[in-house]
Amino acid sequence: MPRYDALLIVSFGGPEKHEDVIPFLENVLRGRNVPRERMLEVAEHYYHFDGRSPINDQNRALIAALKERIDLPIYWGNRNWHPMLADAVRQMRDDGVKRALAFATSAFGSYSGCRQYIENIEQARAAIENAPRIDKIPPFSTNPKFLEAMTGRVRDALKELPEGRLVFTAHSVPVAMAQSGPYVEELRRASAAVASAVGRTEWDLVWQSRSGPPTQPWLEPDICDYLRDKRRDAVIVPIGFLSDHMEVIYDLDVEARKTADELGIRIARARTVETHPAMIEMIAELIEAEPRACEAGCCPAPARPVRPFTVATAPISR
Repeated sequence: MPRYDALLIVSFGGPEKHEDVIPFLENVLRGRNVPRERMLEVAEHYYHFDGRSPINDQNRALIAALKERIDLPIYWGNRNWHPMLADAVRQMRDDGVKRALAFATSAFGSYSGCRQYIENIEQARAAIENAPRIDKIPPFSTNPKFLEAMTGRVRDALKELPEGRLVFTAHSVPVAMAQSGPYVEELRRASAAVASAVGRTEWDLVWQSRSGPPTQPWLEPDICDYLRDKRRDAVIVPIGFLSDHMEVIYDLDVEARKTADELGIRIARARTVETHPAMIEMIAELIEAEPRACEAGCCPAPARPVRPFTVATAPISR
């Protein structure tokens, strides 16, 4: 079994003040075909909360909880904003770390949620002489403790709206990316497991937070379009997110809530797993057990779509 000297938390990152917002979004969108008008539209989401994303504070809370449970030193680096991943890798090297285990804050397998983090880690290592070896923990959507934490959040939301339809949400991705990896199937399985655990046989999986150009097919329907189409009370479960960061609090708590109010329907929103005790125990167990790194070639970069992708272009019910 490899011996690890440290744990590295790898996350997306987010701005912490007004003047961070545009540079942060330019980092996120660099090399992607996203119109600047769309970037400025998303910037307004951050300005709605004074330019501060909650994601960094949520990662600080996760690290604080993990420090109470594990003995390894914990480092933290982001893909898109400070603290940056390269700085974390450099600090590990300076501290004498030889081999680290990386936990990315993404439960489901996709290029952006898994393989891209591996690439980010390797890019950071390549720029730093004598960088430590870093193995990334694979996506963990089937882990019983992740499902336990999500089930607990859903039970709490159902107390608020017991008769609401269960509607699971996740970040929309391009259809080409969905076809290249296990993202949709993993989401379907996790949603089915959580629904079953709370005694529900009927549920839907929909999408949110798309950012691509209108000409590019992304997974549909969007949560707001779903609410307009179905016009029924809903318990919204952001199963595709580990913390209540910007895309959750804006797209669901602001936009979906506004849509529901306009339609005269009721919604309740389940919390994300965040630092639920089962999540902290899961991460600790993944570290303490014989860790399994991501396999070579997992979650490849998206290819051009080669066939219609109907599994995720309509609400998926069970």
